[in-house]
Amino acid sequence: MSGLVFIRHAETDLAGTFCGHADPPLNARGRQQVEALIAQLAGERFDAVHSSDLRRAAETARALAAGFGVDCTTSAKLREIGFGRWEGLRWNEIEAVGAEYARRWVECFPSLPAPEGEPFAAFEERVLEEVDRLSALAADKRIAVVTHGGAMRVVLERRLGHTADQAWKMTRAYCAFFDDACAAVNS
Repeated sequence: MSGLVFIRHAETDLAGTFCGHADPPLNARGRQQVEALIAQLAGERFDAVHSSDLRRAAETARALAAGFGVDCTTSAKLREIGFGRWEGLRWNEIEAVGAEYARRWVECFPSLPAPEGEPFAAFEERVLEEVDRLSALAADKRIAVVTHGGAMRVVLERRLGHTADQAWKMTRAYCAFFDDACAAVNS
C-alpha cells in the first residue's frame, strides 16, 4: 500500500499550551506513547519517515524510523503554526495578558494571528506545499509524516474534506494518526 500516514507527535511538558514553534523535548509519558504507537503500527510497512524539525515531532519520528528500519528526514515546513508572544502559554494566561485581543482572535480566527505570530494563510500554504511534495514521493511508497495537530487539521480540512470539528476530534490525542485516504483513523 502506498500513500501518507500522518502522525501527531507525542506529549511534552508544554501539553495544554499554545506550543507552536517552542521546542520542548518529549516527556516520560510521551516516550511511552511513542513505544505504544510503534507497537500499534507494527502491521504497517513504511519506506520512509518525514517530520517537522521541532524536537517533539523529530524525536517521535526518529523513534518510529528506528522501529521500522527506515530513514528519517525533517522539514521546517511541517512545523506547527507560530504563536508569537503566546508561545508556551495556556489560554487563561493569554486572557490575563490581553483579554480584548484574545476575544478578537477567537472571533476572527483564522484571519487574525496571535500577537507577533504566523498568519494562518502562510502556515496553511507551507504545510500544504510540503504535503503535496510528499504525496508525489508517496506514489509508490508508504511514508509516515510526523507533525503537529494544527498541521494535521489543515490536511484533514483542505485535502480530505473534513469539517473543522471532525478534524479537531481526530487530532486531539498525542500520537493520533490517519492515512491520506482516512481509511485508518486513531483518536
